[in-house]
Amino acid sequence: MIFRPYPGLTIACALLFAVLCSLGFWQLERLQWKLALIARVDSRMAAAPLSLGQVLALPQDDAQYRRVTLTGRFDHAREAYVFTTAEGAAVYHVLTPFGTDDGHTLMVDRGEVPKEKLDPMTRSAGNMEGETRVTGVWRLPDAPGAFTPQPDVAHRIWYARDLKGIAAADHLTLAAPVVIEADATSNPGGWPKGGQTVVTFRNQHLSYAVTWFGLALGLLGIWFAYHFSRGRIAFK
Repeated sequence: MIFRPYPGLTIACALLFAVLCSLGFWQLERLQWKLALIARVDSRMAAAPLSLGQVLALPQDDAQYRRVTLTGRFDHAREAYVFTTAEGAAVYHVLTPFGTDDGHTLMVDRGEVPKEKLDPMTRSAGNMEGETRVTGVWRLPDAPGAFTPQPDVAHRIWYARDLKGIAAADHLTLAAPVVIEADATSNPGGWPKGGQTVVTFRNQHLSYAVTWFGLALGLLGIWFAYHFSRGRIAFK
């Protein structure tokens, strides 16, 4: 047997092999973290709703995706509309301030309406007056990005759930910088249509791990093939 690999090349390949393997193991760790996150969120979404006091007492990260039930009144005069698309069509999420019986104000995402239902008069039956009970999901919305268009404040149209901006425009003080995403309980007249919470987490970690380990094995194969072709490794 001949085993005389080139030292410099072997050291370089060994270092690169170690890096590729470490990236593969890191992706496996990320996979376990992501699976645990998904399980945790699914558990919260399936649990019984909490009261507002219970949710406010939780750390922010622990409150995310908890279901909560509020009792109070909507302030329909201060509706805000967040533009998005669904199946290629323009839709708007209706964000309405909700004053709870214990004096807190929170923003409720009541669900989506098509463009032709943007005017509240076209769906007046759904704007309930008086004492109302709402159950929804506690969400910390993403902040507007660098490329988010400026809002059309005159028409109360926004392009992100910019709670800070919406609250400032309406001189509101929110109890928490969150949106309560209303559940799928039907509103009179059918609009807004709630139950729009989307729980999706990108999980490509296993495929990434396979890629890194595959590159490591490919490097090892190239190292062997190169030395074999030069007669530096042979089995005799």
